[in-house]
Amino acid sequence: MNKAVFLDRDGVVNLEKGDYTYKAEDFIINPGIIESIKLLRENGFIVIIITNQGGIAKNLYSDEDVFKTHKKLYDELKKENTDINDIYYCPHHHDVSKCLCRKPESLMLEKAIAVYNIDTDKSFMFGDNERDIKAAEKVNVKGILIAPNENILKYCKQIINNE
Repeated sequence: MNKAVFLDRDGVVNLEKGDYTYKAEDFIINPGIIESIKLLRENGFIVIIITNQGGIAKNLYSDEDVFKTHKKLYDELKKENTDINDIYYCPHHHDVSKCLCRKPESLMLEKAIAVYNIDTDKSFMFGDNERDIKAAEKVNVKGILIAPNENILKYCKQIINNE
């Protein structure tokens, strides 16, 4: 089985600006993220982003807009000779429709765990909101709550050192 680190997107991977981030030009990667991903990948972790994108359900932006922001991330990671394994996103919003994937529900995590054969006892989820941690706890993944836009590199080093 594989060990994994799940990352919330807005506020962990990229700058949480208080509004929806859906334009590639507004997608600003947070300090320490590229170094953190590189460290985790070099130490055998699968890295997967788990993100709510409720603006799609609200017709504020499209799936295509989300793909463009994610392409920007993949391109930046490639420049630094690293990558992530996958991105799971929920296009729903509780004001519009019910679903099982929007955090704090855990369906996105459950899918990733099944697809990547992940050992939840050896896995972690970084989030800047309680809903991220609640979703992680539902699947027995250790949640690490950070402040929005906090550099996660020190926590990633702790994870590696405590293995």
